[in-house]
Amino acid sequence: MWDYSDKVKDHFFNPKNAGAVVDANAIGEVGSISCGDALRLTLKVNDQTEVIEEAGFQTFGCGSAIASSSVLTELIKGMTIDEALKVTNQDIAAELDGLPPEKMHCSVMGREALQAAVANYRGEEWADDHEEGALICKCFAIDAVMIEEMVWANKLRTVEDVTNYTKAGGGCAACHEDIEAILEKVLKERGENFDPNAKPATKPEPLVAAAKGPMTNLQRIKKIEEVLTSLRPALMADGGDVELVEVIGNTAYVNMTGACNGCQMAAMTIAGIQQRLMEVLGEFIKVVPASEMSKLVNIEGAGHA
Repeated sequence: MWDYSDKVKDHFFNPKNAGAVVDANAIGEVGSISCGDALRLTLKVNDQTEVIEEAGFQTFGCGSAIASSSVLTELIKGMTIDEALKVTNQDIAAELDGLPPEKMHCSVMGREALQAAVANYRGEEWADDHEEGALICKCFAIDAVMIEEMVWANKLRTVEDVTNYTKAGGGCAACHEDIEAILEKVLKERGENFDPNAKPATKPEPLVAAAKGPMTNLQRIKKIEEVLTSLRPALMADGGDVELVEVIGNTAYVNMTGACNGCQMAAMTIAGIQQRLMEVLGEFIKVVPASEMSKLVNIEGAGHA
């Protein structure tokens, strides 16, 4: 299991400023649910002083994404927008007493959402269309400019480092050569040599030891049911519940029922379930509302028509 600080756990279980700000005049949206993480940051900025008076977030993602979003809103409240723009992803991680290396991209997402919100407030276009640099990672839509910036700012040295901070290269791996070329270029500018066999700048914590050999789908379903059973009392205490509908590959489809059905915090609840499942199973698993499964079936059916 990843080694989370007490602050990460606190902001995950007791998120600050969750939900949208009423009468927000600055909105920043980054990420994509299809890629696993998405963040919508809403701000209420005083037009006379440009001080951020209120900040709220809506996140779809893991526990680290929720914690990073929560602490970001706490950091920037009371700042002017110019002061807030100086907040870096390292500041977000430091305020949480650190994040596991493979979760650093969550702090980067928070910084980008802030930049997008400020651009929205100022009536500017936020550069998220890859016009500045070539698209490197098609799986997660990460361009060369972002990778270079993260390599410089965080002193990254390996492809694994880049994946931890940006998610680039974490999918099909087809972009690894392009990432290595960027690393070689930036390291040369820093007066260093790129070593493809170098150890990551930060060593990730190991996952919980998985059962010997790969799990069968039946074993996976049983484990998922056990986790949902352990989480059910907390959900039922709030008038909600969750039921497993189907497991296809590494995706678990669930129905949120009772008070959890349609709740504004449903995405965060699902993210928490997903995080817990990954910790227990020791492997990546995505938790998706069952309604998305019907959409997938319709799309596939149309394709065969």
